[in-house]
Amino acid sequence: MAERGRPKGASGEESRALLLEIAAKEFAQHGYHETKVSSIVKGASLSQPTFYLYFKNKEAIFEELEDLFHIQIIDFTKKSRLQPELEPKIIKERIIYNVGQLLTFLAKNPDLTMIGFYLSTKSDEIKARMVRETKDNLDFEVEAGYFRKDLDTYMIAEALIGIVERLTFIQLLPGIKQPGEIAEFIVDLLLNGMLNEENNNQ
Repeated sequence: MAERGRPKGASGEESRALLLEIAAKEFAQHGYHETKVSSIVKGASLSQPTFYLYFKNKEAIFEELEDLFHIQIIDFTKKSRLQPELEPKIIKERIIYNVGQLLTFLAKNPDLTMIGFYLSTKSDEIKARMVRETKDNLDFEVEAGYFRKDLDTYMIAEALIGIVERLTFIQLLPGIKQPGEIAEFIVDLLLNGMLNEENNNQ
């Protein structure tokens, strides 16, 4: 007999994916310590024996969600590197697109984002890896001639990831601003600064 809420003939992969989805929601809403295996299986309309077919315990499913976020966020960071010989007029547009893609991923996966950025004990490690990947991208882009050679790429990488993290929490996840809006703001701030043209030319 099929479990309640599970389509007849649903595969083990579907059940496992459903458990991950519900677990992410439970952890994001209630935190690690308040989330129970019983609440995860109830939300998934599956049994506890089904849970233990796929995961050893609550820690195991949480760690898999941490790793899933880590892998995907680093993949987005690596893909944001500008390729050589872009036309100058499209450089800013391409950077906005790349930052927007990252923010879109975070917005579409709010529960995973809460876990990876804010709940995970590995969150500092994840963000440090993002900084390193971003610095590598910037070093490549400096050599490609897109940015000044005197830039402190480590400081810029730290600033960029810090801005992304903070605006994700206070603007993106609450739905106050959309990914594209935040991307344009971040890129305009970093590339153009805050001074108006008159003061900038003095």
